[in-house]
Amino acid sequence: MPIALITGASAGLGAEFARQLASRGYDLVLVARDRARLDALALTLPVRVEVMAADLLDAASRALVEARLAATERPVDYLVNNAGFGLATEFDESTVEEESAQLELLATVPLRLAHAALSQMLPRHSGRILTVASVAGFAGLGAYSAAKSWAITFSRWANAYYRSSGVTVTALAPGFVRTEFHERMGVTRESMAPRAAWLDADRVVRAALRDVDRRRPVSIPSARYRALIGVLPLLGPAIRAGVARRGTAARS
Repeated sequence: MPIALITGASAGLGAEFARQLASRGYDLVLVARDRARLDALALTLPVRVEVMAADLLDAASRALVEARLAATERPVDYLVNNAGFGLATEFDESTVEEESAQLELLATVPLRLAHAALSQMLPRHSGRILTVASVAGFAGLGAYSAAKSWAITFSRWANAYYRSSGVTVTALAPGFVRTEFHERMGVTRESMAPRAAWLDADRVVRAALRDVDRRRPVSIPSARYRALIGVLPLLGPAIRAGVARRGTAARS
């Protein structure tokens, strides 16, 4: 059976990726900090599941995940870089440690895991790497946006560069998704965006997997967000900054 490794798999998009990849016949390696939630999810899945309780910001824990991705015995065929978090405060209000941790988890960790996975995917001429980015990565709206833009830029390059080697690299760029993400930030959905802006996790994951099948470098699982991305370059930096400040005011 092919194997998929999913980070941030205990809830939200990560858990939904686990369910949908299991339905496609993938055995799974589930990675997150909360072992109890991973074990509970594993019991609901009709495939073989390995559970790795790991904090990806801890070098020793991350090294174990990297080693699993680089392993040539029962190699990972599909990597889903989903782990992440956001900060509810502005850049100057957060601590530099918080901002550094966010950047590391959203950019450095996916880089390291992709590098480890490629070490065994390229010799086999087969593999898929999907990194969860965000529509924010197109917007130029602060440190979170800048960190998410890494996955989009990297995936566009890597998908073209490694396509002939049999490896597909894709960035998923959803907008607002109904998961625990914003509650963990300490903000409500109502303060972030109107109801019409929110997407269901199952729809987002289904579209992402379909776009990976089509070997697309970027997946944007909503016509409304594709339209938004088309408009964003037409807005000047001052207008985008004003939108960001109004959003922050609504959250406070």
